[in-house]
Amino acid sequence: MLQNTGSLAGRTLFVTGASRGIGRAIALKAARDGANVVVAAKTAEAHPKLPGTIYTAAQEIEDAGGRALACVVDVRDEQQISSAVEQAVDKFGGIDILVNNASAINLTGTLGTSMKKVDLMLGVNLRGTYLTSKLCIPHLLKSSNPHILNLAPPLNLNPIWFKNHTAYTMAKYGMSMCVLGMAEEFRGQISVNALWPKTAIQTAAMDMLGGDGIERQCRKADIMADAAYAVFSRPLAGPAHTTGHFLIDEDVLREAGLSDMEIYAVEPGHPLLPDFFLDVDTDGQSCLLVSPRATPTSKAPPSSTSSGATASDPIEETFGLIRTVLSPNLVQSTKGVYQFDLSGEHPGSWFVDLKQGAGLAGRGLPPLPPDVVMSMDSALFSRMFRGELKPTMAFMTGKLRIHGDMTLAIKLEKMMAAMRKSKL
Repeated sequence: MLQNTGSLAGRTLFVTGASRGIGRAIALKAARDGANVVVAAKTAEAHPKLPGTIYTAAQEIEDAGGRALACVVDVRDEQQISSAVEQAVDKFGGIDILVNNASAINLTGTLGTSMKKVDLMLGVNLRGTYLTSKLCIPHLLKSSNPHILNLAPPLNLNPIWFKNHTAYTMAKYGMSMCVLGMAEEFRGQISVNALWPKTAIQTAAMDMLGGDGIERQCRKADIMADAAYAVFSRPLAGPAHTTGHFLIDEDVLREAGLSDMEIYAVEPGHPLLPDFFLDVDTDGQSCLLVSPRATPTSKAPPSSTSSGATASDPIEETFGLIRTVLSPNLVQSTKGVYQFDLSGEHPGSWFVDLKQGAGLAGRGLPPLPPDVVMSMDSALFSRMFRGELKPTMAFMTGKLRIHGDMTLAIKLEKMMAAMRKSKL
C-alpha cells in the first residue's frame, strides 16, 4: 500500500460522508499523517444495519494520530454545512482540502423512480457537492496547496450508463460537472479533480446492492484512500500539478510507483467487478475484470440433467434445474413472480412463479402478473444461473434490463445458489 510521508501533517480536511466507507478510509489515511479531519456526515446515532457514526469515526481518527471534529451534516442543508465550516475554521484555523464523498444511489428506471428519490439524489450528489464547495472555497483560497476532490466518475456519454438509471446518472454526473467548471474557474488557485474506482469497492452500499458474497469481487476502500492521498500530495504549481482531471484510483497509484493492486483485493486472485461508468475490455460476455494474478475463467461446459434435456436447449435445461428447487419455503421467502424475456440464440419468454403454492416455472408468460421483468440475451441468462454473473451486477453494467421490483433480483440470487447446490 502507499506509504504515508507526513505530507498532510497539520493540514485540515473537510470530508462529507466520512462516518463510513470510502470517506472514512480517506479520513483515516490523512489522520496517520497527523492531519485535522472534519467528519461531516448525517449519522450521529448508530444505525441498526450500517456501521459507524460521526463520533466513532472521529475517535478512530484521533486514535490514528489525527485531530477530529465531528459535525452532524446533511449536505442538502445549507445551515448545517455553514455551521460545520465555521466550526472547522474556528478549531483548526482554516480548510486545506475538501472531499465531496457524500452520495445517494437508487438504480431504477424512469417509471420506477419516485420524485422523492430523484430529489434525494440530485439534492445530495449535485446540489450538496456544489453547496459544500461554495462554502469551503473562500477558506480553501487561503491555503498554500488547496484541493477539492469529488468522488465522481468520468463523463462517459455511452447510453448504456443512462438507460437503466437515468436519474442516478444525472445526479452523479452533476458532481463531475462541478469538477469541470470549478477547475477552470479557480485554475491556479485550487486543484479541483474527480476520483473514481476502477473496480467495485466493498462498502455497506455495495453489500446491499450485490447481496451475499459480493465482497469477494471488490477491492477494499483503502485503494481509494491511497489514491486520494497521492492526489493531495500533488502541488498547486509545477509539472506535477493536476486540475480538472477525472482520475482512476489504479492509474493514480501506478503513477505513484505501485504495481501490485492485489494487495487491495478483498479476496486476492478473485475476478473483480468494474465500477459504473467505465467501459472496460472484457471477454465479450462477462462483466468481470480478471485480476492481475488470476487466470481468465473459462465458460462452464453444458451439463446433463435427469430430465434428458440436451445442450442444444440450454434454457430448458436450466428450467429443469429450477423446478428441482421449487418449494413452499422458497415461495414464502421470495413472494414474487419473475418473467424472463430472452433474445439471442434461444429467444422467448419464461417465468418463475414464487408467489403461490410450491412454486411454478416454465415457458411462456406467468399465470400471475409479473413483479419483475428481466430482459437479456439467452447466453447471459445461462451464465447467471451457472453462477458466473450476479443479476444485480449484470444490471449495473447494462447487460440486463430490469423492470419492476429490484429487490427481487437480489432474492433471485438465493434461488440460483440453491439450484447450483442441488446440482452438485
